[in-house]
Amino acid sequence: MKRYLVFAVLVPLIGGFWLLLTTTYQSGYWHETNAGEVAKLFKVFFTTLQYSYLFGLLPALMIGAVDDILFHVRRIGPSLRMLLVGAVAFIATALMYSSRGADSGIVQLVLYGLVGFIPATLCSWLVHKFVEEPHPATAT
Repeated sequence: MKRYLVFAVLVPLIGGFWLLLTTTYQSGYWHETNAGEVAKLFKVFFTTLQYSYLFGLLPALMIGAVDDILFHVRRIGPSLRMLLVGAVAFIATALMYSSRGADSGIVQLVLYGLVGFIPATLCSWLVHKFVEEPHPATAT
């Protein structure tokens, strides 16, 4: 249960911020940046945080379920599990977001894929390090 709580709290927060960074990068916002522009970015982030949780909670729980399923496979170690969870999140977000806007290409695919990869991998690592997990039962 703690695994799902970690994913539900952190994935929309980190993913929403990374999505904002990706869209501002693609719009050319970062060509001439000063402290005022960065302050505007954080204002927009905190203003839209409620929508990040509204639209990101269910996908976060789905990625948490993938992590939980992979945890119960004995042959998969923690580092492989983190990479697999990140890969699933990368593919899901790349397919969902990369068709947005007029641009298309590998840069857009990778940037939008990282929106899912970074928070999913980070949450999987946090669960592995800081949440006590019961070991899966073995058949005798």
